[in-house]
Amino acid sequence: MTTVAVRELKNRLSEYLRKVKAGERVVITERGRAVAVISAAETPVDERIEAMVRERAARWGGGKAAGRQAAAEDQGAFRG
Repeated sequence: MTTVAVRELKNRLSEYLRKVKAGERVVITERGRAVAVISAAETPVDERIEAMVRERAARWGGGKAAGRQAAAEDQGAFRG
C-alpha cells in the first residue's frame, strides 16, 4: 500500500492512478493523517454475470431478470 500527501497526489495524479489500476491501494494523507483511500473500482454486477454466462458457470434464458419485486410478490402469495 502506498501513502501520498494531497499535494503530491495532485502533482502526480496519473502516476498514482496507474498504481491503482495495477491493483495497489493508495492512502491519501493531509498533514500526516490518513483521510482517504483510493482503490480500483469493482467490476459492475452485470459484467460479472455476463462473464459467468460466457464461462458457463451460469445460464441465461434470454429474458429479463425478475429481480426483487417478483420475489416479494411470490412471498405475499404464500401468506394467504
